[in-house]
Amino acid sequence: MQERDARSIDLTLEPLDDYVVIQPSDEESETNLGLIIPASSETDCRTGVVTAVGSDPAGIDPGDKVLYPRDSGFEVRLARSSHRVRVLKREELIARILD
Repeated sequence: MQERDARSIDLTLEPLDDYVVIQPSDEESETNLGLIIPASSETDCRTGVVTAVGSDPAGIDPGDKVLYPRDSGFEVRLARSSHRVRVLKREELIARILD
């Protein structure tokens, strides 16, 4: 799995309060403990990398890999790029993926 560096994304979106911005992963993820998380549309969960956090992210930092419900938050396409990100509330995150 190729890991995206959250700092390499030219982000012009600053979330407020307890919102976070996530760059969705297009590949399946496998943790060091062998947990495989598919990225297919048949699953209810997705993985991604947090690229920005609001002022009250409650333990989530940019660069964290997270698990979140597939249909949560809002999809946003960033200007001047083809990147699509998800903006969602911190409380919608299911888990942080530890490597």
